[in-house]
Amino acid sequence: MSGTLNKVMLIGHTGDEIKMHYFEGGGSIGRFPLATNETYTNRTTGERVTNTEWHNIVMRNKAAEICEKYLKKGDKIYIEGRLKTRKWQDDQGRDRYSTEVQCTDFTFLTPKTESGAMPEHTTSQQPAQSSPSQAQVEESIGEEDDDLPF
Repeated sequence: MSGTLNKVMLIGHTGDEIKMHYFEGGGSIGRFPLATNETYTNRTTGERVTNTEWHNIVMRNKAAEICEKYLKKGDKIYIEGRLKTRKWQDDQGRDRYSTEVQCTDFTFLTPKTESGAMPEHTTSQQPAQSSPSQAQVEESIGEEDDDLPF
């Protein structure tokens, strides 16, 4: 296979409110930290250990605005995207690097009752794909076909 793949899928909790930056042309970028946890039992001590990994999430335009409106610190979210490493210079002129997840798709996972009024659907920065709506799926599940052998 000669192709490559840069894909990240994360489920975690937001570590802060979304920081928005708006541009003159109407575009926007939202950034927030996402925490993922790994829990295991230490074999020698029997103690449960939890390691938290922090990820820098970057969203653009409408997706960033939706997340700013509906997400708050501590909410659970599914993020899909790709890794991107940026190079920049600090105040002393030293090269610094920052690795971010450029979000292409996300789904809110915190129930509405815990987080306030959140939309019921997932949002994607990619063009909408034709998929049946929840109502269509439930409608087709409710229909019975008498010709089924079981």
